[in-house]
Amino acid sequence: MDRRSFLISLPLAVGAPLFFRNTSWGDIISQDDDTLICTKKFELAVSLGLRNKSIGDVVVEIGKSFLGVDYIANLLEQPGAEQLVVNLRGLDCVLFCENALVFARCVKKNKTTFDDYKAELQHVRYRGGIINQYPSRLHYFSDHIYDNEKKGVVKNVTKEIGGAPFRKTINFMSTHPDSYIKLKENPEFVNVIRKQEEAINKRTMYHIPKGQVQKIASKIHNGDIIAITTDIEGMDVSHTGIAVWENDSLRLMHAPLSGHRVQITEKTLADYLAANKKQLGIMVARPLEPA
Repeated sequence: MDRRSFLISLPLAVGAPLFFRNTSWGDIISQDDDTLICTKKFELAVSLGLRNKSIGDVVVEIGKSFLGVDYIANLLEQPGAEQLVVNLRGLDCVLFCENALVFARCVKKNKTTFDDYKAELQHVRYRGGIINQYPSRLHYFSDHIYDNEKKGVVKNVTKEIGGAPFRKTINFMSTHPDSYIKLKENPEFVNVIRKQEEAINKRTMYHIPKGQVQKIASKIHNGDIIAITTDIEGMDVSHTGIAVWENDSLRLMHAPLSGHRVQITEKTLADYLAANKKQLGIMVARPLEPA
């Protein structure tokens, strides 16, 4: 079997892993082949009739097609000018949520080419959908939710389902510029980031404290984007995932951390949060049906 035939025959049914445990994906597939993976995602959507399902259910089904994919950190931190980075061969927690949402929106809009996917990815990932250097990327996830709510992509339902004010000063990036390659290389970006942080801090943010998550779990829908708030100074959110209902239990589908693969938690979302002292609660962003 030649390389292209191998790629086309990859198992992309819901829940089937894209990676083999004893094989380096980089040895099999190059970045140019993201187009083929994209095509298989859309073929999967057609075979399952996903366009006729609610967008939340589509987010979940697309998310499940990524189960088993390796967590890879810092995929967006590429040298040179800011540009749209596409990598479907490895994901971090944000890229996992982004891709599930982007594919779902493309499916619902019946726009299923690789160019359609890239256009939607840019729309979701960047402030106002426009790439204008490094600060235009939505770095803070509360800001990601805010900007995508303005664009009609999601609705922040945190407050209405029982959220309490989340009072915190957000300034991690501007106070730790040495932690970010692009800020070290372009110190003029720090002031731009600082102004973005000031705008975030003027908003009233809400989260559902983790001790209340089980109580309000029934108000969380399949496919909701879950942003986990953190006690790390200057940060709003430290982890993200997708809400999944299985056997009447609310769980989290996510790309957990380096050395692990996309998975669904064995514990309920409430128990998962309770086991991590640094996780304070959740913000909930509900995907909206595309116009």
